[in-house]
Amino acid sequence: MSTGVSLASGKGEIFEIVLQFMPDWVQIPVLVLVVLVVVGSWGFKLKRKIDRRRAVRRGQTVRVAAAQHGQGRGADYLGPYAPEQAAPQPAQQPSGADFLGAYAPQQRQGDGHA
Repeated sequence: MSTGVSLASGKGEIFEIVLQFMPDWVQIPVLVLVVLVVVGSWGFKLKRKIDRRRAVRRGQTVRVAAAQHGQGRGADYLGPYAPEQAAPQPAQQPSGADFLGAYAPQQRQGDGHA
């Protein structure tokens, strides 16, 4: 019960089409290089994961490559948009939903009611 529709992904189909236009003596080295790149990336990720776990066990700080080179990135990196470190401000008047200000009920002294 074959429908004749390929189940390969779009990337796989493009890769097959590109390989079909290459001579046989080029196809094999290209396939070997692709396999080496995939296996190498897996090995590199595994090595980094092992290194992180070892560092955590030893109680060392885990260093991130971007932090080592001073190239912060990602959602937590604000760059030039980071707020400047200003001198601490004096205590401000309380505000917000829990602050009633002048509308707070007056407390009477000496009533004896708690």
